[in-house]
Amino acid sequence: MSEARPQSLAEEVANSLTHGVGLVASVAAFPALLVAASARGDPLHRLSAVVFGATLVLCYLASTLYHAVTVPRLKHALRVLDHAAIFLFIAGTWTPFALGALRGTVGWTLLVVVWSIALVGVAMKLWVGCRPEYERVSLTLYLGMGWIVVFAIRPIVAAIGVVGFAWLAAGGLAYTLGVVFYARDCRWRYGHAVWHLCVAAGSACHFVAVLRHAWPTG
Repeated sequence: MSEARPQSLAEEVANSLTHGVGLVASVAAFPALLVAASARGDPLHRLSAVVFGATLVLCYLASTLYHAVTVPRLKHALRVLDHAAIFLFIAGTWTPFALGALRGTVGWTLLVVVWSIALVGVAMKLWVGCRPEYERVSLTLYLGMGWIVVFAIRPIVAAIGVVGFAWLAAGGLAYTLGVVFYARDCRWRYGHAVWHLCVAAGSACHFVAVLRHAWPTG
């Protein structure tokens, strides 16, 4: 995501390291997703594991590279990829629940809605780039996709249980808290790195939710 001011070298090192660690962790965790989904014996479960794992890795990879690169033109291109990858990652996070525990009308509706928004968001980023005047639109779409759960709390809780929903909600709260630091990093040094830590916490919570609760055993 874009910054409201240029980041210092020390801040960019912190930004790269925070999501670099997340990248290593996401790559290491990918096989666990595939094993868990395969154990359920459902092709859609395995497909959703690939989608979630791939978008998780892409999100951390794009962010790490963007903050590590110093060549202006390449940095700009990676910044656009970084923003676009967030849309894909949010949709990718919902995919295991939509194709797993929910499925049915609610699951397929959720899948269509989040991926439609994600594709619109990616198209917007590719078309207008990361211009500041569109930042509020991006943030609104990110948060809206993430908290779409409020429109289907009952079926989601019924499908994944209270504990599974608690992991989902904890992840959402971590991301939302991170947005506060992101929005304020024009005033707070290392605010963007704290935002990255919140993203790491949120994705860890959602990883647990997916691994333990997204794919029913019977």
